[in-house]
Amino acid sequence: MPDVLSLPVLVLNRFYEPVQVTTARRAFVLLYGGTARALEDGELYDFEAWRRRPPEQHPAVPIVSGAIKVPRIVHLGRYDKRPRSAVRLSRRNVMLRDGHQCQYCGKRPPTRDLNLDHVVPRSRGGGDTWENLVTSCKSCNLKKGARLPDDAGMRLLREPARPRWTCVARIMLGAGATDPEWAPFLESA
Repeated sequence: MPDVLSLPVLVLNRFYEPVQVTTARRAFVLLYGGTARALEDGELYDFEAWRRRPPEQHPAVPIVSGAIKVPRIVHLGRYDKRPRSAVRLSRRNVMLRDGHQCQYCGKRPPTRDLNLDHVVPRSRGGGDTWENLVTSCKSCNLKKGARLPDDAGMRLLREPARPRWTCVARIMLGAGATDPEWAPFLESA
């Protein structure tokens, strides 16, 4: 059984827009501190009201007076900010965009055996941009070296481009399988 305090919890801003996924541990801290309220069946519950709700068949954390159910969604009543719409350029995000697949040979080795490759090498003026970085396996990266793909006799599977992910897509990619109770919030965003 996984650690109950590590279970994912969806965090909503005051406009009921998804902001991030946090752990149950952090959700309890937000609830107890009065920063957030648990959301279930369209009702908001502060910490005391949530503590009195029966856990039923849901994951729960044992406490002195019984058990407290892990919330699936918390609402931040005073948090106005909206998630950033632009996706940050990072190794992880480039690999997510490329599906952890070498963009030259199509293989999917373990992440530790993948590199980022500059389509136009830095030595030829290529920069660190979405349009110039691709995921490549170590052997393809070595084969290409400091040449252009055509010069090395290689072709890209897809032309690299800036992803058009939303906050929802990032939440779903980061959380893996999402809770069915999250669906109305993820679909509307």
